[in-house]
Amino acid sequence: MNQPGLYEIAGIEPEGKRNSVTDEKRDLEVESGSISHDKHHDVKHVIAHDNDEAERKREERRARYAKYRPYILTGVALVILGWWISSTVLEATRHRWIVQTFWAWFFILIIAFRFIPNSVVTRPVEAVWQPLISGPFFAISYRARLAMGWLALLGIVFGSAFGFPLPEGTGYGDRAISVFGLFVFTCGFWLSSKHRSQVPWPTVIVGLFMQQAIALFVLKTDAGFKIFLWVAQLAADFLDQAGPAAGFFFDPEVTAKHWFFVNTLGAIIFFIAFVQMLYYLGVMQWLIKQFAWFFFKTMNVSGAEAVVAAASPWIGQGESACLVRPFVDLMTESEIHLSMTSGFSTIAGSVFAAYVNMGVPGQNLVTSSVMSIPASIAISKLRIPETEEPITRGQVIIDQGAEDKHGRPANALHAFSKGALFGLIVAGQILCNVLTVLALVYTIDGLLIWVGKGFGIHHLTLDLIFGYLFYPITFLIGVPRNELLRVARLFATKLVANEFVAYQALKEQDALNPFSQRGYTIASYGLCGFANLALGRRMTELVRPSARLELGRARSGIFSAGLQLPIVDPTSQFTPSWFFSSRLGFKYRRAHADASTHPGSLGIQIGVLSALAPSRGKVIARVAPSAMICGFLSTLQTAAIAGALRVVGRKGAPELFIRMDVYALK
Repeated sequence: MNQPGLYEIAGIEPEGKRNSVTDEKRDLEVESGSISHDKHHDVKHVIAHDNDEAERKREERRARYAKYRPYILTGVALVILGWWISSTVLEATRHRWIVQTFWAWFFILIIAFRFIPNSVVTRPVEAVWQPLISGPFFAISYRARLAMGWLALLGIVFGSAFGFPLPEGTGYGDRAISVFGLFVFTCGFWLSSKHRSQVPWPTVIVGLFMQQAIALFVLKTDAGFKIFLWVAQLAADFLDQAGPAAGFFFDPEVTAKHWFFVNTLGAIIFFIAFVQMLYYLGVMQWLIKQFAWFFFKTMNVSGAEAVVAAASPWIGQGESACLVRPFVDLMTESEIHLSMTSGFSTIAGSVFAAYVNMGVPGQNLVTSSVMSIPASIAISKLRIPETEEPITRGQVIIDQGAEDKHGRPANALHAFSKGALFGLIVAGQILCNVLTVLALVYTIDGLLIWVGKGFGIHHLTLDLIFGYLFYPITFLIGVPRNELLRVARLFATKLVANEFVAYQALKEQDALNPFSQRGYTIASYGLCGFANLALGRRMTELVRPSARLELGRARSGIFSAGLQLPIVDPTSQFTPSWFFSSRLGFKYRRAHADASTHPGSLGIQIGVLSALAPSRGKVIARVAPSAMICGFLSTLQTAAIAGALRVVGRKGAPELFIRMDVYALK
């Protein structure tokens, strides 16, 4: 059965449909005699003449651009080169020379290869690569190649864990536990795989290898850290531009509160409109094609899912899927699962500054998000391997960005306007899904509290249950023994509430009873992901080591109950806190961290993908819980690697950010 299109859902007739209806109505009027045949013929002649004239003008513009294109591109390249020289010489921007050099020459080379054939570079490389590396390697049997891959992976894992000096407060035994945890996670995903016999082991091995390699590059080199930090901050600055636009409709005090309904949904609408304009200009098609080639060669995954995975740390879980909007409806089950997993396993640049302001080391946030990209690919392909043939594997076969069934936009501004309309539809579906998922979680909590009282358990909630379930997991990722329960409950808070509430709890716990260096590092890495069920709880005192905690009210329509959590020292003072009900705004922080409103990531993912691909709604809903769990565990796997590789101090990070001047990017 054909599913209704998004324009039909919104109650808006597509332009093509309106034209067909008008033609049918005109034909009926001609048949009935209300319009003469001569007049009808004249109208058709005028329309055909106008269409021919418009096409002729487009051809003239194309010819004019082709004539002057070399001069235009050369001028652009000279401007970029001049900017690079000036920014490198000026003292105010000299310290950013690595990032500036990378991006300046990246765009200059893109322009240069508009005139230089790719074969100038590819043929010499292929002449060396094929006979010396590729040919002999693929002449070996598949099992032998697989064994070599496993040996390389084990080499980088053990080399990273035991090849660097031990920092204070850790030992080789702690690192060995983290390595063992990686092995347990991999075996667990394989045992729970939907198609164990079809697991693409080369993809898994390369993904896990790249996770370790990225960790070494970002953690051990200043250049790697600066590049990824700059990209994250640039994405955050770009999405923040929707805030002043929302101020046109609302009071500035409203936009300053960073409510989900105002700021987050506004950023989504703006971003979708911008992406649609890029599709019209051909930028997105080019980007997807490059990703398709790279990831097909390295990990044998499709270009569409590769774009979503790579974009998730910079622009967020909802916006990243919008980058490949024309392809979502054609994605396989494995592609959808991977796209959702990558969104759950990272945070977005839009919340980066808020977490840094809370005292979380920025290096931990950047490294965790970037490392989780290949990890999410490997884990997702372990859980739900590919059994079909993705349409964007190896190359972009179709091109639907500029023209679809509703007609080609007249220009870039028209494409931007149509994208804004579609963004409104996506934002509406996100709002509905978030609201219902939040209500469901509150209902479950209310039921658990009610049932628990019958057994004399007055604090039975999802937070508490998951906290104890995560106890063995926190052990496997290398958390110190005396901090296992504290960190486990932070992870439970992150899954049931969200990562912001958990980071707030981490900050306040650390102020009262400081974590060890290793425990803090693993916790800050493990909380860096969007995998959560809901938001709306005020748990700023959660898991305080020397106090009982009351979370005052949990509302879910018909349920409202009190809650107390067990603590380490039951003889201490009583400290109250409370739940917040899920109202529009989702404001849950006292002061300066309202910017991180990311309610119900599960609902957001389902809402976005369902809006992008209504015909795939059942598949999206079916794989969403699995993707959330995979994303959550991939973040913990990243934390295990960070714990095995390096312990980052908490005090030096803010000075590092100031020295690098990452906030002076605008």
